[in-house]
Amino acid sequence: MYRPSKKILENYAKVMIDFALGKGKGVKKGEVVYLQYDSEALPLALAVYKRILEKGAYPMVKGIEESFQKTMFENASDDQLKFFPKEYTKSLVNTIDHRIYLIAPTDPFLLKNINPKKIITANSEKQMLRRWLFEKEDKGKLTWTLCLYGTEGMARESGLSIKDFWQEIINACYLGEENPIKKWEKTFRDINELKKKLNDLPVDTYHMISEKTDLYIKLGEKRRFQGGGGANIPSFEIFTSPDWRGVNGKIFFNFPLYRYGNIIKNIQLEFKDGIVIKATADKNEKLLQEMIKQKNANKIGEFSLTDKRFSKISKFMANTLYDENFGGEFGNSHLAVGTSYHDCYMGDVKKMKGSDWENLGFNESVEHCDIINTNPKTVEAIMKDGTKRIIYKDGIFVI
Repeated sequence: MYRPSKKILENYAKVMIDFALGKGKGVKKGEVVYLQYDSEALPLALAVYKRILEKGAYPMVKGIEESFQKTMFENASDDQLKFFPKEYTKSLVNTIDHRIYLIAPTDPFLLKNINPKKIITANSEKQMLRRWLFEKEDKGKLTWTLCLYGTEGMARESGLSIKDFWQEIINACYLGEENPIKKWEKTFRDINELKKKLNDLPVDTYHMISEKTDLYIKLGEKRRFQGGGGANIPSFEIFTSPDWRGVNGKIFFNFPLYRYGNIIKNIQLEFKDGIVIKATADKNEKLLQEMIKQKNANKIGEFSLTDKRFSKISKFMANTLYDENFGGEFGNSHLAVGTSYHDCYMGDVKKMKGSDWENLGFNESVEHCDIINTNPKTVEAIMKDGTKRIIYKDGIFVI
């Protein structure tokens, strides 16, 4: 069985703890880091745990065994699925300064035979946790990041050997560099320069044209693009949370979506005034429709573009964290149905109330599901004065 070298794991841990957490500034002495990891990622979890201690921070650790999750969905009643330890969870959120999750699914289809309604029932109870986490993030008191630990199951699904799969991770995260953090700092500087150019444009609406795609996305008031912030490693995307009410047209997603232990292929969504009015897929269409039946999951929370000049990801990885950052020949665009990101608000997030987010067209949902299009595309910006300008074409920002 292939395992990355000690040096690669140490570099990976340093990227996460010294850089990604803290929005590029890393973990400070005395802070509390909540480390969650899928059991297959234990070698990386140990390296991350060691690095947290070396930084003088306090680790809290939770290992996640997939088979327990499957057993729960096979045997639990609805009451058991809905169980939410409110006081314990609130105390945990109050205690931590950072959270990190090491993703390492051994079988992308482990929950294939589980009724998706049971998974959705369990997820519905997480809305309170999501709100607490968002509130703490909005106050500037919590940061988070995710990363991927390659497994045989993921490699097999992506059509790669486990060694080649890990080579994609190493390339994407600069783990083979003597000092990968320097490379990340340069990448994020470049992304931030591009982000500033986008945010300086007086845009009213974006118009995206691609195969089976003709979509208008209204930016909304007081919006800004984000990216290069450390949440997710790797992260090359530049994204915003637009006004969900101003989305009209249709979009096709050529990358498959792995969700609830199943695969959904060739998704097409049609929007009218921000609401999904038609959702089709060549495979598992009913599952797609069940997903968007969740409260506010029929509205978008994110619009994203990735410039292929940044991304080193050139292969399908059968995992959203990598596929939503795909570079390849034409970059990618993805939409997320479900909840919005508050840090895309161009203003003082700390002063915002629930009704303020609603009035500006920020969506709130227990769901946040990224769906990806890697076909060649053109994105045109329609300015507030009615003039038009191409800002993205064939995988590159042209501003």
